[in-house]
Amino acid sequence: MRFWKSFLHGLLVFGLVTGAFAQSTGPRDLAELKQEAQRRADRNLPPVGGVKSEDMREALANINNLDPDTWAAAFVRIGDRYVENAKSLQAASPKEAAEAYKHAWEVYNTARWPTENSVGKKNAYAKALDAFAAYGKLIEPPLEIVRIPFEGKEIVGYLRLPANVRPAPLMMGISGLDTRKEDVAAASDGFMRRGIAVLALDMPGTGQAPIKVDVGAERMYSTVLDYVQTRKEIDAKRVVVRGQSWSGYWAAILAYTERARLRGAVVHGVGIHGYFLPEWQRTGLKTREYLFDLFPARSAIFVVKTLDEFLNYGPRMSLQTQGWLDKPSAPMLLVNGEKDTQQPIADLYLMMKHGDPKDAWVNPDGGHMGRSEQWPQRRVLDEVVMPWIERKLAAGAGK
Repeated sequence: MRFWKSFLHGLLVFGLVTGAFAQSTGPRDLAELKQEAQRRADRNLPPVGGVKSEDMREALANINNLDPDTWAAAFVRIGDRYVENAKSLQAASPKEAAEAYKHAWEVYNTARWPTENSVGKKNAYAKALDAFAAYGKLIEPPLEIVRIPFEGKEIVGYLRLPANVRPAPLMMGISGLDTRKEDVAAASDGFMRRGIAVLALDMPGTGQAPIKVDVGAERMYSTVLDYVQTRKEIDAKRVVVRGQSWSGYWAAILAYTERARLRGAVVHGVGIHGYFLPEWQRTGLKTREYLFDLFPARSAIFVVKTLDEFLNYGPRMSLQTQGWLDKPSAPMLLVNGEKDTQQPIADLYLMMKHGDPKDAWVNPDGGHMGRSEQWPQRRVLDEVVMPWIERKLAAGAGK
């Protein structure tokens, strides 16, 4: 086993990794991974927030190696139980059934995390989609699955409209590197209470997105904005986009390319230039802030296989290199933590120094996305992000 892990580590270092990745790409060995995954579940921390402590404990007890299919299978078994329970409750107790389907999705979502790079993880993701769709039908207000034609394929999203608000302002939320549109939609209750519709979307290269990450891939979201204009239930003149983690990049570029159609852009996690440089990536791939398998997740969105291919692909994405930073933009809110080891805080300050004035919130003790013990993810969303979005969408309401 020790030889196998050393061998895989050598493959990663020399950029020869191909096919399915084992979770020994790091940064933790099996014992450390189990300990940290349980700690995060106990404290409701990403990426396993929502998974019950007892479910995490049961799954980890059935994981005895670092194979991705072993990880997936341990959680899928638990998710299957929740689905069976939900089906038995659906006729008599739809609210309880919805909760069971949500727990099923949370467990399946952990099974496929951080990327669907094996047969077992792909199966887990398919189950996650089914469980989430069942959950979305039972909640109030319900989720609508939208399918938007795009370049011979389709963009799939979740639309949730607040009750008794027509036309409703819209928050277009884009998931990150290892989250999916389901994560965005699952966090929409606060927006519903504020009378704001939510359209949840995958970022390119992830989930059900029709294209990979590349220069110009933001055109996918321009097509979504075209679609928004066809929905009478939505006020297409009051739209804010939010990108979280990696997708802060998409929110930032849309602030330039779609400034006429956006009230604002929340760049929640700011990787726009230095993030893409090889020197940052070589260091960032080792971060222990990430639970495991960061390289497989990052390389999957570019559809590259080796470390060298990955490092060579990234720099073309830089917004500074593409010449965007000094151009006019929609209002932006930049959010991150000074101690982020996944995206360089220097990128946030770079954006502040260029172009139109921007709002910013930086947690001096925060890690990725500004999270810290004092400022957990929920508090950042409730006290920083949502009030800013609400202000931008309220301006000019009723005119």
